[in-house]
Amino acid sequence: MILNHIKDLDIGTRISVRSIAKALNVSEGTAYRAVKEAENIGYVSTKERIGTVRIDKKQRGRMDRLTFGDVADIVEGHVLGGVLGLGKPLHKFVIGAMELDDMLTYIDTGSLLIVGNRENAHRKALDEQAGVLITGGFDTSNEIKRLADEKGLPIISSRHDTFTVASMINRAMYDRLIKRKIMLIEDIVTFGNITGVLRLGQTVSDFQQMLQKTGHTRYPVVDEWNRVIGMITAKDVAGSEPGQTVDRLMTRSPITAHPTIPVVSAAHRMMNEGIDLLPIVDKHRKLLAVVSRAEVTRALQFAGKQKQTGETFDDLIWSGFQEVRENEDTLAIYKGRITPQMSGPLGTASEGVLATLLTQASRSLIRELGRRDHVVESMTSYYVRPVQIDSEVTIKPSVLELSRKSAKVEMELHDEHGIVIKGMLSAQMIETS
Repeated sequence: MILNHIKDLDIGTRISVRSIAKALNVSEGTAYRAVKEAENIGYVSTKERIGTVRIDKKQRGRMDRLTFGDVADIVEGHVLGGVLGLGKPLHKFVIGAMELDDMLTYIDTGSLLIVGNRENAHRKALDEQAGVLITGGFDTSNEIKRLADEKGLPIISSRHDTFTVASMINRAMYDRLIKRKIMLIEDIVTFGNITGVLRLGQTVSDFQQMLQKTGHTRYPVVDEWNRVIGMITAKDVAGSEPGQTVDRLMTRSPITAHPTIPVVSAAHRMMNEGIDLLPIVDKHRKLLAVVSRAEVTRALQFAGKQKQTGETFDDLIWSGFQEVRENEDTLAIYKGRITPQMSGPLGTASEGVLATLLTQASRSLIRELGRRDHVVESMTSYYVRPVQIDSEVTIKPSVLELSRKSAKVEMELHDEHGIVIKGMLSAQMIETS
């Protein structure tokens, strides 16, 4: 009831525990727990010096779009006015290092003007339906703050300079592009639409009825607070009396997962533990959904076809290496140069960078021969001697073992003087069909 009340509030509405308790005639303790749950779901957000505000729940498909509230957090700023506009999306930012008339040609609805203590620029930006980020820790006049409140457009002040805040925002947007390609469990499950669940006190007879109704052979068992306490399967109830309670037969403390873990992590856990159904729970172990191994497998098939967005550190390290083959029938080797950015504290190549290069070469070989996704389980490497900066190196991976379930790869890294590193990598294959 309280969550529905919060969900129905207008975006930007300030709420408090006391107001919720008074409006719905509940205790402040109950209201507090509901507000915290709403914050976990994404209905509200608590901002320093502002309080708790109803926000628009973000969709994963739009997570590369920052809101003004996100910007306030990123630049460690505080909001001077226009609190109701914190949930609005940011389309672009404009650096106000030009004459005012020239600046206006770049400002439009949804923009964020990054500027110093130029009140005429603050006013013009608000008139153009844009937010304002004041750098250098400066304030603005009460008149501008009132205008921001009237228009519902935020004015944010940050102690950082213009170049720093622009870099911080740019980095945050780029990070979100990378995160968007990572498929999470919450992207593939439907919350609140659980096809079958048993409760404490229910019996084998209830299990059989559920089996006939859904066709599934395994179900989570929950207590009176909807917390997952067990898992029961057709094998568990085989040969039991119809009146036997499920809590006497179930497997207690089953493996669960949170909705924010990557799908590949869930797949690895399910295969490693030999389970076909994974309950998805919140931080209090309350049941939110269930996901089957078949659903995870289909998601991995889809994820593998998606175009990658943004470059990670692994991508940047590996980008300077080229695949080389003597002919079509031979395995690939990889050649590249150790750049100064790859150096460690002693001026030679960083051991972490070298481990990344060996891992990337092994991954490429497993994908080529196994044609499946995989998760690295272990890697052992022996460093014969340091690798000098600007050295031309060659990485030679070779398969020791490859099956449907696992792979083992031997790796060697050579420079112009001979072998430098020898290692072995073990990986678990992920079923995608």
